[in-house]
Amino acid sequence: MFEDIKAIYKNDPAGRGLEVLLYPGLHAIVVHRYICHPFYRVRLRFIARLISQIARFFTGIEIHPGAKIGKGLFIDHGMGIVIGETTEIGNNCIMFHHVTLGGTGKHVGKRHPTIGDNVMLGTAATLLGPIKVGDNVRVGAETFIINRDVPDNCTVVGAPGVIVRKDGEDVRIKLKRTEGAT
Repeated sequence: MFEDIKAIYKNDPAGRGLEVLLYPGLHAIVVHRYICHPFYRVRLRFIARLISQIARFFTGIEIHPGAKIGKGLFIDHGMGIVIGETTEIGNNCIMFHHVTLGGTGKHVGKRHPTIGDNVMLGTAATLLGPIKVGDNVRVGAETFIINRDVPDNCTVVGAPGVIVRKDGEDVRIKLKRTEGAT
């Protein structure tokens, strides 16, 4: 929990004093990390899902109890965030409101994105399918990525998502479909 609080101080210039304890993003992460996900892991899935839905009601942030979330996630203005069951999020990530990490309905097993470390997901970014987003990636606001992986050290913008920076250089690369994508 302290990593998540430190992430707020690090990433939000408006985060001062005890105010950060009022952030709905922090509430959603704490409930997920310390209540819902542990219940889910010991197969008390109904209880896990019930508690996650109550947290969703109060925070506007839907995190499926099965999602795996690393340390230091900062959710800024979290209303409308959806994080699917098989989503994995790395350490020290930033997520703004209306981000969707969802499935396409066409996959079995791993259905949701895997997000690397130090990733920033801009407002209303939509990432769908069992894709992999590398480390140190920035996904712009309203970017749409479906069934396409994103390599490390990139900036992706647009709908559909296009890489505009890679390893610090300006580029314009269309994302390639992941294997087995329909």
